[in-house]
Amino acid sequence: MSFSLPLAYWCVLAAALLPYASAYIAKAGNFGPRDNQAPREWGARQSGWRARANGAQANSFEGLAFFIGAVIIAHQLGAAQSRLDMLAAAYVLLRIVYIALYVKGAGAARSAVWALAFAVNIAILFVGR
Repeated sequence: MSFSLPLAYWCVLAAALLPYASAYIAKAGNFGPRDNQAPREWGARQSGWRARANGAQANSFEGLAFFIGAVIIAHQLGAAQSRLDMLAAAYVLLRIVYIALYVKGAGAARSAVWALAFAVNIAILFVGR
């Protein structure tokens, strides 16, 4: 028996990993003391790109439920798999760009990419009909 998932489902996995990638970015290169007993408080004390990476992590978790739901609903409604795959891949790529812009501190561009990713997510929701 072979096991294969459509690209859109692999994109769900990729999107689910993005918040953890953002957390890694926030902690990267920090060889100073980290409080593993209270990591959220440590994160709240960060500034600059580390704080923005923490913000990207939070936003990535916030958007994840809608993306997962949209992919599942589109699949259940019989969306053309190639179109669903394309939209899901576009969403993940936009979210990667979003994280990069967030960490860089490019607020206006970040917000534009967020809006575009949100629109793609809405398109995913309705691609099944």
